[in-house]
Amino acid sequence: MQALTETEEEVLEETIEVDVRRLIVYNDDVNTFDWVIDTLMEVCGHSSEQAEQCTLIIHYKGKCSVKEGSFEELAGMRNEICRRGISAEIH
Repeated sequence: MQALTETEEEVLEETIEVDVRRLIVYNDDVNTFDWVIDTLMEVCGHSSEQAEQCTLIIHYKGKCSVKEGSFEELAGMRNEICRRGISAEIH
């Protein structure tokens, strides 16, 4: 087995340190499918198909992980989703 170079070791260490979080959106009885779909497309950058699939999962399962990333990457998205009246949390 070949030893890692110093640069490869640094990249590996940086990769391990990343704490991947999930942005979870929750179902409610207030928001329409179209509103949630539009929000996921605008805020999270989803395609229309991806947003529709997530919205159906939210509706039938009660929640869906709509995006993964660092806390810093997801915080602004969560804030905007909540500002639009949709329940969301970062886990």
